[in-house]
Amino acid sequence: MTFIRHIFVVLATYCCVQFASAQSLPNTPPLDTDADRSATMVSGIDRYLTRSTEESIAARAALWHRDLSSPQSYAKSIAPNRESLRKIIGAVDTRVPFSNLEYVSDAADSAKVAETDSYEIYAIRWPVLQGVHAEGLWIKPRHAVISKIVLVPDADQTPEMLCGLGTNSNPAGTLAELGCEVLIPTLINREDTFSGSAKVGRFTNQPHREWIYRQSFELGHHIIGYEVEKVLAAVDWFTKSSDKPIGVAGYGEGGLIAFYSAALDSRIRATLVSGYFESRQKLWQEPIYRNVFGLLKEFGDAETATLIAPRALVVEYSVPPNIDGPPPQHDNRHGAAPGKITSIEYESVENELDRTRTLLNGKFADNFALISGNEGMTTGPLGEKALAKFLHALGRREEELPPINKPAATDLRTNFSAAKRQQSQIEELTAYTQTLMRDSANVRNATFWSNATITNAAAWAKQAPELREQLWNVLGRLPSSTMPLNPRTRQIGESPKWIEYEVVLDVYPDVFAWGYLLVPRDIKPAERRPVVVCQHGLEGLPESTVSRDPSHPDYHFYKGFSAQLADRGYVVFAPHNPYRGFDTFRQLQRKANPLGVSLFSFIIAQHGRILDWLSEQTFVDPKRIGFYGLSYGGKTAMRVPPILDRYCLSICSGDFNEWIRKICTVDSPYSYMFTQEYEMLEWNLGNTFSYAEMAALIAPRPFMVERGHGDGVAPDEWVAEEYAKVRRFYDKLGIGNDTEIEFFNGPHTIHGVGTFEFLDKHLRH
Repeated sequence: MTFIRHIFVVLATYCCVQFASAQSLPNTPPLDTDADRSATMVSGIDRYLTRSTEESIAARAALWHRDLSSPQSYAKSIAPNRESLRKIIGAVDTRVPFSNLEYVSDAADSAKVAETDSYEIYAIRWPVLQGVHAEGLWIKPRHAVISKIVLVPDADQTPEMLCGLGTNSNPAGTLAELGCEVLIPTLINREDTFSGSAKVGRFTNQPHREWIYRQSFELGHHIIGYEVEKVLAAVDWFTKSSDKPIGVAGYGEGGLIAFYSAALDSRIRATLVSGYFESRQKLWQEPIYRNVFGLLKEFGDAETATLIAPRALVVEYSVPPNIDGPPPQHDNRHGAAPGKITSIEYESVENELDRTRTLLNGKFADNFALISGNEGMTTGPLGEKALAKFLHALGRREEELPPINKPAATDLRTNFSAAKRQQSQIEELTAYTQTLMRDSANVRNATFWSNATITNAAAWAKQAPELREQLWNVLGRLPSSTMPLNPRTRQIGESPKWIEYEVVLDVYPDVFAWGYLLVPRDIKPAERRPVVVCQHGLEGLPESTVSRDPSHPDYHFYKGFSAQLADRGYVVFAPHNPYRGFDTFRQLQRKANPLGVSLFSFIIAQHGRILDWLSEQTFVDPKRIGFYGLSYGGKTAMRVPPILDRYCLSICSGDFNEWIRKICTVDSPYSYMFTQEYEMLEWNLGNTFSYAEMAALIAPRPFMVERGHGDGVAPDEWVAEEYAKVRRFYDKLGIGNDTEIEFFNGPHTIHGVGTFEFLDKHLRH
């Protein structure tokens, strides 16, 4: 027996030496050395998204079941799509009923703004949502009203500009002279004056539209939805006051709002869209306040137009507002997302309208009109030809209109300020959205916690998968990969206790997973070790978590915790997540969102492949693979292990807090509302999952939070408040010893004391 033992030791030693000296892992082809894999990963995901965007047009057909046999059958068949559009633009709240418009006046000025022989103009407002009003102008003809119109200006136009007050363009006056009663709402504009908080002492260069968009998106609301609700509230009033036909017309951002309003509300008989309608395939390049999660899965402008059919749609090919980006950085104002509005190609408009007709099998073709200048040149905006066609659709005999470029009478007001009106509109929407934020915990109580059967760990393990699927759908689920893993490896380093390999795995065409594998030298034959997946944060690399060189720029964050854990005998995998490259990676989120996915859709898929591969390794125990991430890696710890339950535990370092407040609040300097991280937004997460709910989906697996008192991510109070919900939940499941939080005196960094003990406690068994 002694001889046999000797032979076994010799063979084991030989195997370890061979393993240690290999240039790549056994049974894997060598990995090339000359590549910037971080940049390649981002560009590969970008190519995947480009293809998916191109393929989205054909894929939409599966979500539509148009029945063109009769107008009634058609309306019924598209009702689910109309409801889908309503949800994704956030037009989901119950409007406040009201009986009449409210005049806006003060001691200096009456509500009457101007008058001519044909009409009067009044400053008015009308209620829309609780505490939210539309405000603008009412143009009231002096003679019989033949139709009622909501005329929506571009974001950078005031209602006065459409009435000839201070300008030479007067489409509203022309409509009024022809017997149209007109309401013109004020839109939130693209200036940045009020994008910030005097209370916090921080302001940004975000356009006002982005300022509202950012705080509302996380709560399932949107600047688009808010303004559509304002238009539809006007339609409510028009409908009550008479049975005259109702039309909606708009230019630029107003064209967008008019377009979606008509798509949602069949009371609108005719719609005029100027300077907006075209292919939406480049939506990700437009300003972020136009970003709609999942839009391109179901809607291009052609599909949206079919929601207007069989009613009339007039598209005017005009020059859109020239928006070259957000306001420039100034006076310490920064953080706005990039995005432009550029010229529209005539072919894009024409092809999209032709696609509408094709989707409708040629039916209602006469109800869709494209108005342009000679030989496909631009016209308007809101020019005579387009207005004539629009009025014809409302029942007026088609004829040449009087000119729209004659000014109205002089504005009678002496104390009016368009800036103050704009400020009021912004403050109302901000207050409304902040109330939604505060109420979101109650919504989650109703939608998540009321469905969480808190009896014992075993019962919860059976119930959690359904809720896990909901989180995955919120973040955006990609299809399962069908590609072989095709692992490629190479040895890149070593220490006395472990060998370091670089590993690349295939996920989708052009999309791969990449990371560093640290294998302890003392693994015995047939031994299966626990694994810790160590995740870097924003702008990090796998080596950021491995290096123990104090001069390394990332050492003060990570303290080489991957290497430390490998020294303790763990197999360690340090993956790369693609949140690196400043706006380059953030644009992936912009490109992904219209397809109904996000950056984390790819990260989840990558980690799924990493788990597949690690589980195949003969030296890995697939039941003991834990996750430990710092900062953005902590954000990953709250999203990946809740969905991928093959991670047997999760440690969130330097990120755990009351996440919805972190994203949405305008009352704290900790808020992402004041920073450049515009990619952090996740559609409607606030009404579904914050960090306590995500941690509950990790249960009954162990979960830990690591928190430095000096960490600037959030105050201790936010962290403790949110963690209290987690601890209560684990206690009620009877597994209170499986969750911990460690506070330490330190900054945004790996501490590696309580967390290492936590790993030893739960992985060394």
